[in-house]
Amino acid sequence: MLVFLTNNFDLSAKTVTDLYKQRWQVELFFKWIKQNLRIKTFYGTSENAVKTQIWIAVSVYLMVAIIKKRLQIEASLYTILQILSVSVFERTELNRILAFYDYKNRSNEKPKQLNLF
Repeated sequence: MLVFLTNNFDLSAKTVTDLYKQRWQVELFFKWIKQNLRIKTFYGTSENAVKTQIWIAVSVYLMVAIIKKRLQIEASLYTILQILSVSVFERTELNRILAFYDYKNRSNEKPKQLNLF
């Protein structure tokens, strides 16, 4: 049994529980945003700035998910986003960047950097 406290006695108990339920959904949404959309801080403080930043992040997330599905890439969305973030200024097609990347055997590669000592 759950007990909810309120100082608004004009609302029914059902309305108060519904409000808490909606608040929990908002908390879960922001947790998902922090975990999946890589939004660490909001660059603006107005409602429009926050909404714009969230919509852009959701759009990028969905585009990467579509690319992952269409190219049948086994890597996680996080890995794909990492690859795209380091190759953002390259003039190479996405399918070439993502198709020829060996996600599993990167540690077996010989380093391209010479040893200093």
